Amino acid sequence: MDVRTKMQESSPQLSTTSYQSVPTFPLHSTNEKAIPLLGFGTAEYPFGASIDTMKQTILEAIEVGYCHFDTAALYQTEQPLGEAISDALRLRLIKSRDELFITSKLWCSDAHHDCVLPALKKTLKNLKLEYLDLYLIHWPVSVKPGEYELPVKKKDLVPIDLKSVWEAMEECQALGLTKSIGVSNFSCKKLETILSTAKIPPAVNQVEMNPMWQQKKLRKFCDEKGILIESYSPLGAKGTLWGTNRVMECELLKEIAQAKGKSLAQVCLRWAYEQGVCVLVKSFNKERMKQNLDIFDWKLSAEESRKISQLPQFKGFPAGEFVSDDGPYKSLEELWDGEI
Repeated sequence: MDVRTKMQESSPQLSTTSYQSVPTFPLHSTNEKAIPLLGFGTAEYPFGASIDTMKQTILEAIEVGYCHFDTAALYQTEQPLGEAISDALRLRLIKSRDELFITSKLWCSDAHHDCVLPALKKTLKNLKLEYLDLYLIHWPVSVKPGEYELPVKKKDLVPIDLKSVWEAMEECQALGLTKSIGVSNFSCKKLETILSTAKIPPAVNQVEMNPMWQQKKLRKFCDEKGILIESYSPLGAKGTLWGTNRVMECELLKEIAQAKGKSLAQVCLRWAYEQGVCVLVKSFNKERMKQNLDIFDWKLSAEESRKISQLPQFKGFPAGEFVSDDGPYKSLEELWDGEI
C-alpha cells in the first residue's frame, strides 16, 4: 500500500489538546509516534537574522497550535528552538517534550561517516534534548569538515559516500538518539542508491514542492517505496536564497483563493496536503501562523486541482552552488539525475 493510500485510510490522531487537531501520519520505519502533517519551519535567510526573536516566535507557534518543528545545523535555530521547548514546558504550554515532533538535519560538512554521530550529539546539545523524532541528511553533498555555510566553497566539495553516511545515520537510530531517519533534496536515483544497501530505509524525503514545482515523478517513486515526502518552500520562499516569487504571483492561484474566500497561501498549503505530503510552513506573524493552520476543514474542487496540476513547472532552487567543474557534480543534470 502506498503512502498516499495509507494516509487517506488512516484517521488523524486526536487528543484533548488543540495542537493535535493537525492530522498525523505513521512513519513506516519506526513504531514511535506519528508525524504531524503540518510543520513549522525555522529556516530564514540570511541565517541567524532573527536569532534574538526566534525563541519568542516558536513559543507563539506552540501557543497557536504547532507541534512539529523543523530545524537544521545550518540554520542557527537549534539553540533558540531548544530554549523555546524548555520555556514551553516551564509555562505548561505542553505537558512533556513527547508532545512535540522535532526534526533537524546533518549539514554537508558533517556528511562523512565518522562525523555523523558527533554532529547529531552536538544538535541534541543545542536543543537540550535527549532525542530527535527525525534526523535528515540535508543534501546528497559532502564538503570538507568545518564550516556551516551556504553557499559552500566550491573548492571544498568532495564526493559523498552515501552508503557509509547512511550506515552512520542508521547507527544514530539504533542508539535511540533519533526515532526516525531520512533525507532531503534527494532524487529517485540517489534514493535507490541508499535503498540498495539500507537496513533501515529513509522514512522521509524533504524537498522543494509547491504548485509551481510539483515533483510528480519523485512523489510517485516515494509513494511506491513507502517514503513520505515533506514539502519545503510550499509558497515559493520569496526573498530567500532558495526562493522565487512565482508562486505568490501566480494568477491562477490568486483566482482560486478569491473564489474560495481563502488566502493564496492557504490554497497552496491545502493543495500540498491533498497530494498526500507533509507540509512545512514558516511565518513569524502570529495571525498568518493561525491562517496556515486553517487548511483542514475545506477542500479544493476537482476542477481547481486539475487546473493547478497543469501549471507550468519551474524549480525555484536548482542549487548550482553544489556544481563545479572540479567537484563531484559537474552539472545540474548530475546533481538532480535529470529530474530538473
